[in-house]
Amino acid sequence: MLSTMFARRLAARNVHYGWAVAGTTFLTMLVVAGAVGAPGVFIVPLQKEFGWSAADISGALAIRFLLFGGMGPFAAAFMNHFGVRRMMLISLSIVIGGLLLSLGMTQLWQLVLLWGVVIGVGTGLTAMVLGATVATRWFSERRGLVMGLLSASTATGQLAFLPLLASMTDSYGWRVAMLLVCGAILVAAVAVMLLMRDRPSDLNLAPYGEQAIQPVPAQPASLGALLATPLIVLRDVAKVPTFWILFFSFYICGASTNGLIQTHFISLCGDYGLAAVGAASMLAMMGLFDFAGTLASGWLSDRYDNRWLLFFYYGLRGLSLLYLPFSDFSIYSLSLFAIFYGLDWVATVPPTVKLTAQRFGPEKANIVFGWIFAGHQLGAASAALAGGLSRTAWQSYMPAFIAAGILCLIGAALVLLINRGRTPSLATA
Repeated sequence: MLSTMFARRLAARNVHYGWAVAGTTFLTMLVVAGAVGAPGVFIVPLQKEFGWSAADISGALAIRFLLFGGMGPFAAAFMNHFGVRRMMLISLSIVIGGLLLSLGMTQLWQLVLLWGVVIGVGTGLTAMVLGATVATRWFSERRGLVMGLLSASTATGQLAFLPLLASMTDSYGWRVAMLLVCGAILVAAVAVMLLMRDRPSDLNLAPYGEQAIQPVPAQPASLGALLATPLIVLRDVAKVPTFWILFFSFYICGASTNGLIQTHFISLCGDYGLAAVGAASMLAMMGLFDFAGTLASGWLSDRYDNRWLLFFYYGLRGLSLLYLPFSDFSIYSLSLFAIFYGLDWVATVPPTVKLTAQRFGPEKANIVFGWIFAGHQLGAASAALAGGLSRTAWQSYMPAFIAAGILCLIGAALVLLINRGRTPSLATA
């Protein structure tokens, strides 16, 4: 395989192949996130073409968010059993299939099936647990930094594509813009085929920062046992208060990012006279600042108390969201919002993953984080639906934005209740 030859070349230069795996994972998460974020650009064009309401479209997107998160724990188990590379290729194939089929949709049920169910399942087969799996499996040192890098790819993908997609939608229609997303996914699939490996031991390597090669853990012998593994893990961790604090804080994280800003920000700005391309550019600015903020968060999570990092991230995000409804929606005020909000769009992920690994052990961390991420996407689905209902019922998104800001302040207080230390009974079970 090309990966074997490449690993030898990197080793000759004293570079660990884990960085190549992280780079391939970064690209994959970037384009999958672009597919997840793209529908935010298409809400108004779909309303104009088909006459669907904001609540109708938001309902389909809410299903996508639920499946994107709900698949997470099972995706982690599938990666452990079938291999990361295989699951990445299956995920990308499902997503590109769903997007291509959606080019011909004309009915609302088709939107729900393709953008809700198919793309929700496809993206959920990797989701954020892919980054957690790669970071914990390939890196013993610099794990927080790598998780920050991979987390940043998600937000950057969700936001950086949007100005280009908005411009293409205005000029050529949403279908042409969708083809661009499909092309990017195809490029990522080729990179995965050529470079991705499941574990360091596949290349006779130890994880970065260690000397000993890690043996492959025993896996469930049957499909039934495999599917039961995430449920057994959930049963065990549900007894630990730390799990529920991380779950509900991540619920708030999803409600205040993917569900609200990613889905409704462009439409919100349209209500105040800002064109879709301009609003998408603001989202792209958030993505740029998020990239820097999340990398910094990964670096900080290796050095400081992760509870206090989460306290500041949720607190600043809440204040940013409460500021937005009272701004004048000028370029200056939106730029100010984009900078402060963007700095911690997904900065919460590295500390949350670190706390999960500390409390529940590195081998179970990806499945436990999968359940925590399910909370994130449950929050995203709730906010996506609530924003659409708010716009339909009151002709305004503002109640949803104010509620999200208050939730973030609650989340900031909540994370300080996490106890220090590890949960030995679960970490070693």
